[in-house]
Amino acid sequence: MLGHPDRALAGAADRVGSASLPFGIFTIRIALIAHIRHPIAPPFMGGMESHFHGLARGLDAAGHSVTSFAAGGSDLPNLKAICTQPCEEIYPRERFAGSDALQAYQLSAFRLAWDCIASGNFDAVHNNSLFPEVIDWAVRDGIAMVTSQHVPPFKAMREKVHGVLGDERQQITVTSRHQKGLWSADDPPNLSVVHNGIDLTRWQPSARRHDRLLWYGRITPNKGLALAIKSAAIADRPLDIIGTIEDRAYFEVEIAPYLTGKIRYLGHLSGPQLHEAVAASRAVVATPMWDEPFGLVAAEALSSGVPVLAFDRGALREVVGPCGIIVPAADIAALARAMQEPDLPGPSVCRQRAEQCFSITQMIAGYERCYCAAMKAQAGTGGDSSASSAFKTTLLLA
Repeated sequence: MLGHPDRALAGAADRVGSASLPFGIFTIRIALIAHIRHPIAPPFMGGMESHFHGLARGLDAAGHSVTSFAAGGSDLPNLKAICTQPCEEIYPRERFAGSDALQAYQLSAFRLAWDCIASGNFDAVHNNSLFPEVIDWAVRDGIAMVTSQHVPPFKAMREKVHGVLGDERQQITVTSRHQKGLWSADDPPNLSVVHNGIDLTRWQPSARRHDRLLWYGRITPNKGLALAIKSAAIADRPLDIIGTIEDRAYFEVEIAPYLTGKIRYLGHLSGPQLHEAVAASRAVVATPMWDEPFGLVAAEALSSGVPVLAFDRGALREVVGPCGIIVPAADIAALARAMQEPDLPGPSVCRQRAEQCFSITQMIAGYERCYCAAMKAQAGTGGDSSASSAFKTTLLLA
């Protein structure tokens, strides 16, 4: 069974001072649960996969003991595969969204993960599954858990989250202040903002720059690529496109007919090729047609020293800050004018914002505070305990 909370927190406190850990934070034994739509491995299908990969490796690098529960084919520290194939390979969302078959497949996988967690020896669980029932299981079994919300509220998840608001054993995190307001109009103590972090060593500025704009991401209607293409045509500016084609019909009808010499589709790049393409661009264009919970593309661009031209949806204004131009949502004329703007923020300004706000180190520190809050609440320790002292240390990382 999962270690008794008092013993687990005391054991964690005994591990304070591990030489491999920054800031004197103790080692935490963490069970990480991923969503299983795609494998958590490069080339990443989207922001959630990239985030989880960085989270697992960041926690491992910080000296924590990490066990990753994810789909087979994932590239993660101490992987425990909870299904042989990701959902999308067996029950693609386009055909099976909301189906009993997809629900049963997910339920089987996450039950397997939970059985392993409940019989293991973990200090805390970090739930990134987007599967609402996992919250019920943590409450039922008395397990300290952090649940990270990577998408706007949907009915089943909203109900589960609202059921634990105020219960500090169950910490809830969102990726932006904008998202926090969608989950609760109040300020419950267990609802926190932890911005996504990116690997600043991979997303670096480049001395090789050209005049082409870049749009990259999943090619699907809610990412708004068709509007970016229209704006580039109006502005008479060259635009490169990188990404996996998630909606083939959308690509064939809305994208392919408009590919010209100035507007090019470069395929699905990853790793150094993608990093180089971003860092070489004049600006990155972000055109979400939904309330983007964070906007990882924007943060990666800033880390690469590249400004962002974006629709004002979701958290993009919060992420971009002064390092680009934000225009009204779906306003292609305004976006075209932004594309023509000759004086955009320079590389050093963009890079500095990423370093200050969106590093993996800062993200890990934010999650460490949440793990400790959940563990402390679960154990019910007093203010004089050694575990409480360790917890206070984490608060200095804010």
